[in-house]
Amino acid sequence: MTEVVNTQSHSIVRSAPHPSAPPELQVVNMTKRFGSLVALDNVSMTIKPGTFHALLGENGAGKSTLVKCVMGFYTPTSGAVQINGQVCQISSPRDAHQYGIGMVYQHFTSVPAMTVAENLVLSRFGSANLINWKAEYEQLSAFMQTAPFKVPLDVPIAQLAAGQKQKLEILKQLYLQCKILILDEPTSVLTPGEADEVLGLIREQVTDGKLSVLLISHKFREVTAFVDEITVLRKGKFAGHGRVRDLSVADMAEMMMGEKRQPQPVEKTVQAESVPVLQLSNLHANKDNGLEAVGGVNLTVHTGEIVGIAGISGNGQRELVEVLAGQRPATSGQVLINGEPYSATRAEMSKHRVFVLPEEPLKNACVPHMSVAENLALRTFDRPPQAKGGILLVFKAIRDTAVGLINTFKIKTPSPETPVSNLSGGNVQRTVLARELHSDHIQLLIAANPCFGLDFAAVDYIHGQILEARNRGVAVLLVSEDLDELLKLSDRILVISGGHFAYESPIESADFATIGHSMAGH
Repeated sequence: MTEVVNTQSHSIVRSAPHPSAPPELQVVNMTKRFGSLVALDNVSMTIKPGTFHALLGENGAGKSTLVKCVMGFYTPTSGAVQINGQVCQISSPRDAHQYGIGMVYQHFTSVPAMTVAENLVLSRFGSANLINWKAEYEQLSAFMQTAPFKVPLDVPIAQLAAGQKQKLEILKQLYLQCKILILDEPTSVLTPGEADEVLGLIREQVTDGKLSVLLISHKFREVTAFVDEITVLRKGKFAGHGRVRDLSVADMAEMMMGEKRQPQPVEKTVQAESVPVLQLSNLHANKDNGLEAVGGVNLTVHTGEIVGIAGISGNGQRELVEVLAGQRPATSGQVLINGEPYSATRAEMSKHRVFVLPEEPLKNACVPHMSVAENLALRTFDRPPQAKGGILLVFKAIRDTAVGLINTFKIKTPSPETPVSNLSGGNVQRTVLARELHSDHIQLLIAANPCFGLDFAAVDYIHGQILEARNRGVAVLLVSEDLDELLKLSDRILVISGGHFAYESPIESADFATIGHSMAGH
């Protein structure tokens, strides 16, 4: 018999097992190390046949590492994947498919210029070189009749709406006859209505005993509506497990974030005068797919103040930072810096002394194939002494400046001429930090997840640099998914949820439980 949860009342109903019921999937004592970094530390998890299971945790908790080990993208350092109690050797997604395991990724994998039918056939492992399209269409039409979603076979992917594209990603796995479906943030590009439709139809497949599902999600609303059981990871370790019907949102949030933490004492200079530097008024911005990401936020950041923005990934913080960094247009609202309208052009950033530590610095703040010295000069290459007349570059001056910054910020690089992409993550971040913080005249620093994936020494160094800037009177907007980091550094904390600020408090009186509820969208 299969146990399922009624999505409205959370009462348990039972259905007879499906004739080809999914097997039991177990992750047993799994550890994965990348050098000195332990991404997954002795984690175990069981997905019972015909159940809807959620894997929860903050960014960097180890969720993606775990499912990549299950799918064969990574080989675990130790531990095993078992199907019905038997150890499986999974070295690739093809191997995972042999055991009936399929994964739907956060980003679409279909070929835009090809039709739905062509993408379904392309998804098969070991497709024939010659395709009998008449026979294929008959089989695809028969499959589509029994599928939970209906997507037209002859339409090119580029013409599908986001909801239909996501349905197709799931249909591919059902077409491949997968019995255990791993869904990685499957609703991140969908409206709430589309998300409920997709998850509701998958829930029906689970209820009927045809599928088991492992859902990676940050959205507690989806977990409470569709999921039977949860497993929670925190900083690479198992942090809890339970049935959804027995847990409140507060229980799940506490598992994710750990026991109540207090702000850590750090050396902060009391500011003699507090002047508004950054002011946001009714600011709106869209996601890449045109849906609204930032929904009319208001915010002021003063001199000598660190304002921290907490939030679970995908709640509008990335788009907000991109608007302030000039990487995304606002759809409406106003940004003022020093009381003047600001649209994040290079000239305005220079005038108002705005500096940015963006997320994923190698992707968003560096030119990977250029040298460390050249990346350090991206702010100043067209000004004396590094340029004459704004046109002729003075390479000796660029190199001399780079040598000074490499020594001051302790960037570990073979030479200033080394491509920045050859550096470790911590040293890439130090390079960006050196470029953005070496000026004495900086007025506003915008930092987004500045320590993500770095070791303790690099984290302490970057925290020290941000605090030093704050104590010099710099206004700092710190956007982070690491609550410990925010509690340590911030003077004031806000929570962003669904593109809106859901909570605000001075750090001394911040309520941890309320922060957790606000991050969860409650």
